[in-house]
Amino acid sequence: VQLVESGGGLVQPGGSLRLSCAASGFTFSTYTMGWARQVPGKGLEWVSAMYDDGSTYYADSVKGRFTASRDNAKNTFYLHMNSLKPEDTAVYYCATDPEYQVPGSMKYDYWGQGTQVTVSS
Repeated sequence: VQLVESGGGLVQPGGSLRLSCAASGFTFSTYTMGWARQVPGKGLEWVSAMYDDGSTYYADSVKGRFTASRDNAKNTFYLHMNSLKPEDTAVYYCATDPEYQVPGSMKYDYWGQGTQVTVSS
């Protein structure tokens, strides 16, 4: 299993970014996919989970601003981030697991290397 995130960068407050997670080595369409983030010196924070049936859940801190999506034909998982705030600054990680993971769980078996998102003027 391999997960490779991309799309991070520096953006001004109120701006948008789209993160991508390219997946390989497993049957992408059947796995639970998740996003989490981490600020240096702090713990990992769950952001979103998306299931094989397309249902999606979000942390309250990003609900209404972030949208997760998946393209099963391209084996790619996305996080569309709008109305970004300085407090969204973090390293964002993509994760996957063959089993159902309840919303908020971060007990995923596989993780990417992360991509840095910095929101600053």
